[in-house]
Amino acid sequence: MADVLNGSPARPVTDQSTSELVQQATEQLSRLVRDEITLAKAELAEKAKHAGIGAGLFGGGAAFAFYGVGALFATLIIVLDLFLPLWLAALIVTVVLFATAAVLALLGKRQVSKAVPPEPSAAMASAKADVDEVKHAIKTRSLA
Repeated sequence: MADVLNGSPARPVTDQSTSELVQQATEQLSRLVRDEITLAKAELAEKAKHAGIGAGLFGGGAAFAFYGVGALFATLIIVLDLFLPLWLAALIVTVVLFATAAVLALLGKRQVSKAVPPEPSAAMASAKADVDEVKHAIKTRSLA
């Protein structure tokens, strides 16, 4: 079995010098930290994407609600002025606009909820598990 770090044949830990063990631990810790940072960046990018989509959908829902209010006022004017089926058509348009606004708002809420909380929970859990594993290894090694 070849040593992963320097390509030389693997030697039992008891045959390695302290400086070799410290060098290996330093290299492994450095690689571990880089990997955890990469994981955190990827997780934050995904959450930011969901937050952006959710904000856009909320904006779309607000725009449709704005048009719905305009249509509602137009409907009230027509109803008061004519009392003819024209008001029914305007009312139908108003209901459709508000229904569209509601759907967009719910979709936006779902997207934003996927982005909350903004911390990289998977990366943090992985880092905590790594720290616990190192603590356990140090404790086991010091008892031996």
